[in-house]
Amino acid sequence: MSQDTVSRRASPVRYIAMVVVAAAIAVAGYFAFNGTQRVPDATFTLLSGQKVSTADLKGKVYLVNFWATNCDTCMKEMPAMVDTYNRYKGKGLEFVAVAMNYDAPMYVTNYAQTRSLPFKVAMDDGSAAKQFGNVQLTPTTFVIDREGKILKRYVGEPSFQELHALLDKALGSA
Repeated sequence: MSQDTVSRRASPVRYIAMVVVAAAIAVAGYFAFNGTQRVPDATFTLLSGQKVSTADLKGKVYLVNFWATNCDTCMKEMPAMVDTYNRYKGKGLEFVAVAMNYDAPMYVTNYAQTRSLPFKVAMDDGSAAKQFGNVQLTPTTFVIDREGKILKRYVGEPSFQELHALLDKALGSA
């Protein structure tokens, strides 16, 4: 077999491999950058001990905010999160603030009580953060629509003007 024959045979295989790799990158990028990703099946254990799952929240627009009491940005954004919740709760918004598994439960409870957080506050055992794409950076906030689609993932403090516009649209109050 000549070198020329081997080159011609390898070329289509190399081309197909490149197309497969490009398609895999495109699919990963689509989901990483707010494609129509579905909310995972996750259960949150509230400070009261009650459990709330993403299945329980289906049919509602809701936020899931991963945070920690030792996170400066989390502490800075929390009053605005409270304002956002208070602004939209009458329109049907639900909110679950999920404290990271490394946060001391007594700190989370103390913070929630002294700030009178008006929404659901949960302690994560690590499973919810993992199910939501292995969340490690706080704050990380997910906006989820009535059909269980993740509309937006914010890492860091969101632009509240953008968040409010997204909530207006999702709640049908634009």
